[in-house]
Amino acid sequence: MVGRTRRQLAADLGFADDSGYIPAARWTRAMTFEHLVRDVRFAGEVATTTVGRVALERPTRVVTVNARVHVDETADLLAAAHVRAVEEGAATLVHGLAVPFAGFEHSAATEVKPDFAVVAARPGQASWLIVGDAKDYERVRSRIDDTRLLKGFLQVALGAESAAEWSRLPKGMAVHSHGVLAVPRNSFLQPEALVEALHDHRAEVRMRVAQRRREAAGTGYVAGADVARFVAHLRATFDPATCTTCPLFSYCRHELRTSPDPADLLVEVGVPAELRAQVAGLVTGGEAAPRAPASVVAQVRATVDGVARRTGQLRVDGAGRPGTVDVVLAKADAAALGVHGIALRRHTGDGPGDWAVTVFDDPLSPETRRRVMRLLGHEITAAMAEATARGAYAVHVVVPDPVTADVLVSIADNLAGVELSRLRWERDREMAREPLTFDGEPARVPAALQPTERTAVSFLLEEDRARALTLRAPVLDLRAVLAQHVVAGGPAFSSLRLDYLAAWAETLTSGPLKPRELEDDVERAQHTPGARMTGRRSDAVHRALVGGRGQDPDPARYAALVTEELAYKRDVFDRALAALRTVRDSSLRDVHQAIEADAQAVWRRRLDLHASDLVRFGRTYRHWRNSLVPVIESDGRCRRQLAALGNPQAAADMAADAGVREVVRATVVTTTPLVVEVGSRRIGAGTRIVLLHVNGNPCVERPGTAMTLLKGSVKFSGLAIGPLSGAGEETVPRRFGWTPENVPDLAPGDRLVVADFGWYCDLKGNKALSVGRPAADDTSAPKPACEPYSHAEDPDEHRYCCRSHEDAEADWSDRLAERRDRGELNPQVWPPVVDEDAFEVTPVGAPVADPAAVGLDDVPDELTLDDLE
Repeated sequence: MVGRTRRQLAADLGFADDSGYIPAARWTRAMTFEHLVRDVRFAGEVATTTVGRVALERPTRVVTVNARVHVDETADLLAAAHVRAVEEGAATLVHGLAVPFAGFEHSAATEVKPDFAVVAARPGQASWLIVGDAKDYERVRSRIDDTRLLKGFLQVALGAESAAEWSRLPKGMAVHSHGVLAVPRNSFLQPEALVEALHDHRAEVRMRVAQRRREAAGTGYVAGADVARFVAHLRATFDPATCTTCPLFSYCRHELRTSPDPADLLVEVGVPAELRAQVAGLVTGGEAAPRAPASVVAQVRATVDGVARRTGQLRVDGAGRPGTVDVVLAKADAAALGVHGIALRRHTGDGPGDWAVTVFDDPLSPETRRRVMRLLGHEITAAMAEATARGAYAVHVVVPDPVTADVLVSIADNLAGVELSRLRWERDREMAREPLTFDGEPARVPAALQPTERTAVSFLLEEDRARALTLRAPVLDLRAVLAQHVVAGGPAFSSLRLDYLAAWAETLTSGPLKPRELEDDVERAQHTPGARMTGRRSDAVHRALVGGRGQDPDPARYAALVTEELAYKRDVFDRALAALRTVRDSSLRDVHQAIEADAQAVWRRRLDLHASDLVRFGRTYRHWRNSLVPVIESDGRCRRQLAALGNPQAAADMAADAGVREVVRATVVTTTPLVVEVGSRRIGAGTRIVLLHVNGNPCVERPGTAMTLLKGSVKFSGLAIGPLSGAGEETVPRRFGWTPENVPDLAPGDRLVVADFGWYCDLKGNKALSVGRPAADDTSAPKPACEPYSHAEDPDEHRYCCRSHEDAEADWSDRLAERRDRGELNPQVWPPVVDEDAFEVTPVGAPVADPAAVGLDDVPDELTLDDLE
């Protein structure tokens, strides 16, 4: 539109921005992966797999060529590849293509630059062009996020659409309906090909290209004109949650901060457009609309006066208590599972222990991952022993953000896959077979997991399976725990950082702050509370580790930088725990702890007998997943019911939600007789209701309420329960008489939140309320009576409960060997068989990426993280 990149435009406008800055280690990783895709070994594998996945004939050979990002070179190499495909049946992998942008072939528009494309033969003396791209996406918990894959295939589709419209495409060559993404299949960045149909993606590309052409045609910008004046009149769709990686983020936010319209504050902090009218009065000294969500009202009020708001929820978590292990770590940008350093602390009955800090000299090595698990496993084992001595089962690992949990679980999944592969290969050795990978290559047999390593790996995979259940929390996200009690001002997206949220929580005891100053201070901070470091800090650590730009590695500086980073994370962690200590415990805490303890009792049996304890959620058996459906449903229902009982803000949001029929607002009209005005037509005469909250105070926390834990439910007595009846006021149809058995202490004008009693339970009387407890996930798990030799003594009876991994993997190894003898596995079979497990195994002699050993390259100035991701 204005003939320059967004980064250059931001600088020209006086708002040079680092929002999308690419750390050097991250860039090095991307370049390392791109070079691996071009490696002869992997190039042949990517090309062959791609051809097989689209059901073409097996190529006679694979040729690799490089177009060097030049249009003429691309045209010549495609012509030669077409001839090879037609005459020889060969496949060609072309790297570094350059193709005119779709619809702009004869203009000066920037070319589309697919990373690679595969040319293969098709019937009728013709060939297919299969366009591809290389993306070094991180595998989080063994899988790549769907949104990233979608974005990657959209880039592939743009290349395919541009190639299809190119006039210099060889005659007889057609662009295939499918495209390919080369992504890392393991932490060594070894590529694998993902193939997907591009019909919808190409339709999206055509629509977007047409849209951008219309926008560009309607801008009216004249080259050489004052770009600041031109940009100033454009109104952007600003979202603080999605715009942060755009170089123009600071400029757009400044426009909102300096706007004379008070309502623009709502845009600045990210209030959804459909809710702004309901809370607009708050920024001008007025009130919010009656049905405005309580959470949004609290956010805006906090922003206006600089003091956080409490949600009213009391504590149900285990953070900072005996049996918990605190963990912070510094993640390496050079690898998905790289860790520069870690700090751990265990809480006992005597209080928190000292932080133990470890800095890793080789953050990317497999041994570092094992050390992380050993350190964590030692603390978990000690916490389990102490919990058992106290008569409890639940232990927790507490982390500052979800990324820390993802890194730990991804490492655990990595090592679990290696261990299961080792068990198969040990069986191969026992049977005098050569250990082979899934693709039939000689395997590198690893060492066995140590007991403490296995404890940590097993616990973290239990957390991965527990993610399907909202009431489970083997790993606690401290930021999410604090957010249950505190609503911060400013953009809600900023509250995803623990240091930002902790600073707001401290305003409840130390007084107001200036929201914009805090937001800017957090953005400028050298450190982060979570696993990922800032771009500049990542650069400094990476340079100290590997050297570059004329500098030698500096181990002492590297250790000091990592230690300093961990010190900041520990300090924020302690501040957050201190803020939590100002909130008293809820009477519902025992319910949450009982649910977690029941589930962890099952996990301990898995660990003790090595029975399905190394299975991530994605590898659970079909029967296992199907049996989880009612458990997940009961878990979700219990979570909503407990939230309505104990969290005033959550209950108020439910009552304001038109999609929730069971929870509504009400107002006391008179107390003698008791008449209430119900704020919804969903509840009326004849409905039995239970009183949940009075003026924002949960009734379940009142002294007169008693709770009893039963095997399959939780029983609450002392709550106000009773039917509604017509009040005889025809002019006010939503007024009803209410006759609860336990009459609450109310006054006219009191604001109530009530719920349909039938939503909770079907008890006949009005004395007690029952909430169903979700059952523990005990499918494919040892029963309480199972012993170490139960399966050996009765294999049929114990096949699906306490069968050990050692026995199961030995059986699977034998079956794989039989299939290989029949020619049903790679590399004999065509098309290639897909390895669904995708375990972290590396064949002997395979090239292995080492991004840390690569010198620092300058990152192209026009690129942002969005371009890599």
